[in-house]
Amino acid sequence: MDLKDSLSRFKQQQERCQSSLASIAANQALTSKPKHRAQPINAPSVPARPSQPIKFSNDTERLQHINSIRKSPVGAQMKLVIELLYKHMLNALSTIDEQRKVQTRQAFTAEQINETTYVDIHGNKAVFDSLRNNPKVHYDGRRFSYKSKHDLKGKDQLLVLIRRYAEGLAVVEIKDAYPTVMEDLQALKAAGEVWLLSNMDSQEDIVYPNDPKAKIKVDDDLKQLFRDIELPRDMVDIEKELHKNGIKPMTNTAKRRAAAQIDGVKPKPKAKKKQREITKRTKLTNAHLPELFENLNT
Repeated sequence: MDLKDSLSRFKQQQERCQSSLASIAANQALTSKPKHRAQPINAPSVPARPSQPIKFSNDTERLQHINSIRKSPVGAQMKLVIELLYKHMLNALSTIDEQRKVQTRQAFTAEQINETTYVDIHGNKAVFDSLRNNPKVHYDGRRFSYKSKHDLKGKDQLLVLIRRYAEGLAVVEIKDAYPTVMEDLQALKAAGEVWLLSNMDSQEDIVYPNDPKAKIKVDDDLKQLFRDIELPRDMVDIEKELHKNGIKPMTNTAKRRAAAQIDGVKPKPKAKKKQREITKRTKLTNAHLPELFENLNT
């Protein structure tokens, strides 16, 4: 009898626990429902806005590039600025011929230079002073522009300048005057207005004005006389001929050979070359004076 009473009491306790768990679950379901605001009956339903992720601008590479430029040496920053001033051109009308366009270099403010090259001129006094004192840069107090040695605008002014230098003008001094200066120089050469020759010592091109009064025609007899002259084959004989004409040779072959014999070193005999007729393909000694050898076989 006691066992039956214990079992009945145990069943009653389980029923009470199940009812308690059911009530707790019901209360949790009521509290978890979202609260909606009361809306008017006729109010249109507004769709919920989707949540957009926040975007951040990725300027890390650009900022690193700017920082590397501004921390670079003064010379490197000046190079960037001068290249900018040299390359950027503006089309303008010629003051002489209003129908013809000429190119002039663009002037930049410090702010424009900073936007293009990231060189902060106002923030770096060393760069500012170096640009202001550079011979290739013109500064008018507000803008910077490229300054060539000779201020030329076209082929006509180029020819006028070359004619002022009868003893020759180095091409390096005018090659940056304006973008098409080298093309105009070749055009003047083709037209016979100038001579464009190479300096054998400095390896630089020199341009000379061609005086129309100096143009001469070489007779056939003189051309034949030039062809008939035979130069000595031995260097010693060539040096003797130079001495006879009052010219001091740059070499002393006789002295060099005597020293070689004293030291027991015999000079190697040179193989005689067959004399060839001068043709257009013959390499001439006076290659820097091509006008003397034009039409040799005509």
